[in-house]
Amino acid sequence: MWTGAGPHAGQVTVGPRRRPRRPHPRRPHRHPQQTGEPARHGARLRTAGVVPREWGGAPMTTDYHENRAAQVRHLPTPPKQAAGAQPGYGDFRSEHPGAAALRTRLRHAVSEGLAERIREDEQHGRPPLDYQARRGLAEKLAADAADAYATDELAHPTGAGLVPDELERQITASVLDEIFGMGGLQPLLANEDIENINVNGCDRVFVRYANGERAQMPPVAASDDELIDLVRSLATRAGVEERRFDRGSPGVSVELPDGSRMFAVMAVTGRPSVSIRRHRFQRVTLARLRQLGTIDAGLESLLSALVRARFNILIVGGTAIGKTTMLRALASAIPPQERLVTIEDNFELGLDRDPQHPDTVALQAREPNVEGEGAISQADLVRWALRMSPDRVIVGEVRGAELIPMANAMTQGNDGSMATVHASDSRGAFTKLATYAAQSPERLGLEATNLLIASAVHFVVHLAEARDDKTRVVSSIREVVGADDKQIVSNEVYRPGPGGRAVPGVPLRTETVERLAEAGFDPDVLERTEGWWHP
Repeated sequence: MWTGAGPHAGQVTVGPRRRPRRPHPRRPHRHPQQTGEPARHGARLRTAGVVPREWGGAPMTTDYHENRAAQVRHLPTPPKQAAGAQPGYGDFRSEHPGAAALRTRLRHAVSEGLAERIREDEQHGRPPLDYQARRGLAEKLAADAADAYATDELAHPTGAGLVPDELERQITASVLDEIFGMGGLQPLLANEDIENINVNGCDRVFVRYANGERAQMPPVAASDDELIDLVRSLATRAGVEERRFDRGSPGVSVELPDGSRMFAVMAVTGRPSVSIRRHRFQRVTLARLRQLGTIDAGLESLLSALVRARFNILIVGGTAIGKTTMLRALASAIPPQERLVTIEDNFELGLDRDPQHPDTVALQAREPNVEGEGAISQADLVRWALRMSPDRVIVGEVRGAELIPMANAMTQGNDGSMATVHASDSRGAFTKLATYAAQSPERLGLEATNLLIASAVHFVVHLAEARDDKTRVVSSIREVVGADDKQIVSNEVYRPGPGGRAVPGVPLRTETVERLAEAGFDPDVLERTEGWWHP
């Protein structure tokens, strides 16, 4: 039996260790067995939703990523933090004189205990523990360390006194968050109203809410070094490839367990910086976007028909305008029996986790290793994807050399493919694509690039903020007609209206309408010149 670390290492115990009861000033001290109460160790775990195996319950593990957010939301509102406060749940050090010491002891005991278990497994040739087993072991180590701290404080008082039960639970949750979760970022990620999180050093934290409001938040780490350690921990657990974060590789971009995208940078800035972009809608449909005010009924009908009719669609817009969300919504209109291959720099779309698309393969680019070898670009992945018999190829974001193989894929029978591009307007997307083509290894000229793009892309959908209420909306849709020498010819079939929302513009071509009608589109929805924003 492995017996843990700390002052009680080597002692074999049966059942949960009982922590000494704190005598109440107005009533005599009673042992737990006299009151029918479970031991303090067990009570703490039961409060966290865990029942020890000795009591006939489930193993002492929890599904962390599903349950922690709910637990954090129900914790008491923390007091206002002072400078240098510990992250997560308020300033432990100013709240209670023994809080900082307890936190340090728990953190050390859990870290050392897990490291010791890993060493023992390697020495004895045992397979490594899975996540649930590591989590359960960490909970036991934390509980034992908390009991040992209370015992030592009673036997040799330091003057700090015993830490109250509620604060002890908060400290324990914070320590486990640092080791298994998001650390001081966890409470922010648990808030569904927060959309973007920007950290400029451990104590300068700013968030943007879904309604556009901005606020400064308490520190997320005790020091910049601790913030760097947190980012490294997240990077090692994210995705299918471990990603470095050090002076040799000062920037890292990873997908967090909740689907958010985190980018962190160090060494080239005065202090480490972290930016997290939240995706509030991991599962979204065009009908849902209509309810949110992103599109109207006419746009919903048109976009859905464009997907069913297998037109190639390019989604464009500025940073954090909702391109990925629109791509997910368009993908919801793809028949579930079709085979999809998604290509991303960092996993973000999550279509392979959507039950509506069971036959989906998600590919992610890979950065080079320490020796500068092993890199796999999105351009490589596009070429690989064409060998995987896809019905559609979806590129999360076109940024450079992958444009040429992507356009070739769209013209070689993979109709219905989609991608996103950063562009300020729908017409500007063509200039951006031409720039990428010029920078690619093929070094295509402008005329050749325009011919390729005109044959590959059928429609361009542009997203922007409405001028009246800052809602993210579809503002323009262009139908690509062809290429004329050094420019791409297109019709703006939906143009920005008075408030920035798209309204019908130039009529669709006859052959396009016929193809859409075969997919169930009713052309009459385009007859309302002011759109269907206000039925």
